[in-house]
Amino acid sequence: MPNVAERQSPAEPYADDDVRWSALMASAQCGHEADYRQLLGEISAVLSGYLAQRIGGQEFVEDCVQEVLIAVHQARHTYDPARKFRPWLFAIARHKAIDMMRAGKRRGLEESLESGAHDAVDVRENAESQLIGGQLVSALAEPFREAITLTKLHGLSSAEAAARLAISESALKVRVHRGIGRLRKMLEAEA
Repeated sequence: MPNVAERQSPAEPYADDDVRWSALMASAQCGHEADYRQLLGEISAVLSGYLAQRIGGQEFVEDCVQEVLIAVHQARHTYDPARKFRPWLFAIARHKAIDMMRAGKRRGLEESLESGAHDAVDVRENAESQLIGGQLVSALAEPFREAITLTKLHGLSSAEAAARLAISESALKVRVHRGIGRLRKMLEAEA
């Protein structure tokens, strides 16, 4: 049986990608691993180009692509095959780039996005909506708030943050993981 991509007829490049990727994701949601691997491979290459063109810095681009792929994997159940795939994908990519910028992974990322991206207004709006999350962070219990603030907002490594808090690195990672879980629940409750 041919895979989903072989069943699609060619059209203009972006429309073809959107139709093919939507079909591949729908197939992946049904458990077809080969289609899911193909989708991840194709979007990895496109994301690398998208981020490199707007941001630069190969190490940052590679890290950001990995973060986006993880986010796509975690959110794959939320994708609606009746909608276009590219806007869903690039919304995730923009959010992850902003998250990494705030984490201090790359200084000057915001200026690069604003000067080079045609999506600069969307990026700023997304950044502003993400900053509202700071109110949620302040609602966390102190151990989780400190761990998330040091690692995710100030960009410290796990070892540096653990040393500041006088706890083990694994205890810090547990706090970050649990804090993020609690943030997720608060965001879901707000929605």
